[in-house]
Amino acid sequence: MQIKFTKMQALNNDFIIINNINYNITFTKNIIQNLSNRYTGIGFDQLLILDVPKKNNIDFHYRIFNANGNEVEQCGNGARCLALYLKKKKLIKKNTIYISTNNRILILKIMDNNLICVNMGKPLFLPKDIPFITDTIQENYRILFKNKYIYFNIVSIGNPHCVITVKNISTFPVNLIGSFIENHIVFPKKINVNFMEIINNKHIKLRVFERDIGETNACGSGACATVAVGIKKNILSNKVRVTLLGGDLNINWNGKNNNLFMFGTAHHVYDGVINI
Repeated sequence: MQIKFTKMQALNNDFIIINNINYNITFTKNIIQNLSNRYTGIGFDQLLILDVPKKNNIDFHYRIFNANGNEVEQCGNGARCLALYLKKKKLIKKNTIYISTNNRILILKIMDNNLICVNMGKPLFLPKDIPFITDTIQENYRILFKNKYIYFNIVSIGNPHCVITVKNISTFPVNLIGSFIENHIVFPKKINVNFMEIINNKHIKLRVFERDIGETNACGSGACATVAVGIKKNILSNKVRVTLLGGDLNINWNGKNNNLFMFGTAHHVYDGVINI
């Protein structure tokens, strides 16, 4: 069967988008893994599947799959790509779009020069929201690694994140520590691991070891989660520039029960057809 797809990227984080309203295909792990292969398939960090809305007042529903075929709950960079895709393909005329994921509703606003604002909803900090196995709720948590404690915070922004503050992300062993924490027994559904270097209270550098993927060039939800932790701890301003390997995002959050907003660009790469 031939299917049409669109390749998109945001901060060098790449996606393919398939309008499944036209096909109604069940995307198995095997199909996704074949599509994601960068030598024999299309190649991507994540697959975004557009589907019919499941709730009133929602324009579309979409699902997110990692390259290994596992479904995940959230993707900030992918949400921006999806907004631009909907506009480019003339699937929607308005500039404010309501999208549902498997666990929350996102509001996407298309602005000038491919800039898109995503209302990511409210950050959640309780262990049950991750999930994270612990006996007590603490301001900071710790895990023992090779006779030394690693201190971290937890937050969900639709998907789970562990945030670690480091002095220098250029030299920090991101892949070693990221893999260790992602697969630790205290995170039964695994976790994304974010490494933050604070430049000042309005600017941070960030590297992200994504669950089931490894380190990527950028992670929109990781940027949102990290800034949310920094603001909650009163070490970051309400408006923060986040520098990732692939470029910059701007995150705004007024704390407590307010929604968090992410600002960044998205770009169309090409359209294609592939057999599955």
